[in-house]
Amino acid sequence: MTTIAVLGNGRVGGNLAAALARAGHEVTVADRAPGAAADAARTARIVINATPGTGSLERLAALREELRGRILVDVSNATTDGPDGLPADLVYPGSSLAEQLQDALPETRVVKTLNTMLFPVMTAPATLTQSPTAFLSGDDPQAKQTVHELLTDLGWRREWITDLGGIRTARATEAAILFVPHVIRSTGFAPFAVSIAR
Repeated sequence: MTTIAVLGNGRVGGNLAAALARAGHEVTVADRAPGAAADAARTARIVINATPGTGSLERLAALREELRGRILVDVSNATTDGPDGLPADLVYPGSSLAEQLQDALPETRVVKTLNTMLFPVMTAPATLTQSPTAFLSGDDPQAKQTVHELLTDLGWRREWITDLGGIRTARATEAAILFVPHVIRSTGFAPFAVSIAR
């Protein structure tokens, strides 16, 4: 059992929190109440950023002390929305939210994952008709191994998880979010994930 704080109680955060609790972890969900995120992060070994990506950097940079020594799992994408509310462009072109978080939180081990799929797939990858891929990006090998194990608790088979390397590789997976609005407009809001076929 691991103590986990999920920052963000929307569809993504709520879905992850429920699945991790079912897997036997001790999970706290931080809402927008003043001090809730700080209190949750202070008592957790792993913190999951499921807050809206456009405000994540400011929100988490304010938790520098609480996040010191923690593993921060970033599942968010920092994008601006188009007129239809779907992602239209990147907030950090030539970089990524994960890289910005790692720069702002040098004593926190940031791992980017689960950001190349619609949220239902994060906790039910086996429901897709083809094998999905969960990518890992991060500078700390031990932190990535811990997150790898967390993904297996969520139903991800080991062969479905690909370690891309350092945190800089997160800019590639974050840019993949720009596929999403086109796929949704073409086929509707049905669960899907970016996958590597071999």
